[in-house]
Amino acid sequence: MVNKTTQSRIDALSSNYRELARGRGHIFHDIAVAEIPEMVYNSNAIENSALTLKDTEDILLRNIVRKDRDIREVFEAKNLSRIMESLLADPSRPLSVALVLEWHKTLLSGISDAWAGRFRSGKEWVRVGAHIGANPDFVPSLMDETVARFNADSDEWFLNRIAWFHAEFETIHPFCDGNGRLGRVLINQQLMRLGYPPVIVKNKGKKTDYYPLFDRYRTTGKADGFTGLLALLLIESLHKRIAYLTSRRMVTLSGWAKTAKLKASAVLNKAKRQTIPAFRVREKWMIDADYDLPEDQKTPLPTAPSKRQTASGQRT
Repeated sequence: MVNKTTQSRIDALSSNYRELARGRGHIFHDIAVAEIPEMVYNSNAIENSALTLKDTEDILLRNIVRKDRDIREVFEAKNLSRIMESLLADPSRPLSVALVLEWHKTLLSGISDAWAGRFRSGKEWVRVGAHIGANPDFVPSLMDETVARFNADSDEWFLNRIAWFHAEFETIHPFCDGNGRLGRVLINQQLMRLGYPPVIVKNKGKKTDYYPLFDRYRTTGKADGFTGLLALLLIESLHKRIAYLTSRRMVTLSGWAKTAKLKASAVLNKAKRQTIPAFRVREKWMIDADYDLPEDQKTPLPTAPSKRQTASGQRT
């Protein structure tokens, strides 16, 4: 469960983000466009694609494809990029079953055309590890209900609703293929329609920070783990965009820690918990060069023992 303090942080950062966006929305659009290769790489890697981030950038930005790369994975990268471009071109489109089917058709175009743009039916059962997706006979009605519940008027906090939808969508597993990648795009569709920036669900740590959340939802019906994950990712995304518009210079987190004479591991932990305004660019942690960590949060580097102490064998 995300506490009220975190919700208030998100509200404050979002207010700052929207204030900065006034008259400069094109800058935030450009940031999101620049993130597409990284988002595509991570989402496909979660599904065990062998493409690296550099491969994905070469394919999407430079139209370069290495001969030893699987052509299916090349199509997966291009198709997922097309969906994100469609979302960025019109983030105001409401969530609907028709939109889900439209994007799924794009996702599997040229890969599995017989499955593209339609729900599972007949004997098309799916298994993900120990989980069996919903009975194909009921997939259309389940999706109608899930989309309707998400769109219904509610006082529930927006990240709780998005987290629940993602968990339920992946539990239903409405398609023969492409469920995970499309499900993560829908997270961003829901965020952007509400005026928030997109997030990137990272491949690194998926076995500890992402996959177990599905098991928890399926055994308890609770999606609060996803709420917590999305809260961290959204705070990071907001920190990144605010930094782009307010920072004189951005540096690597490790370099910043060294300059500030702080313990690198402690600083990295703060970044992962988003208690400092750090963010990732191409998998590298960055921060405003001028950010000053409050004194009570500083963990200084250990002081090296003097030569005299070392020689005499005294403990330091």
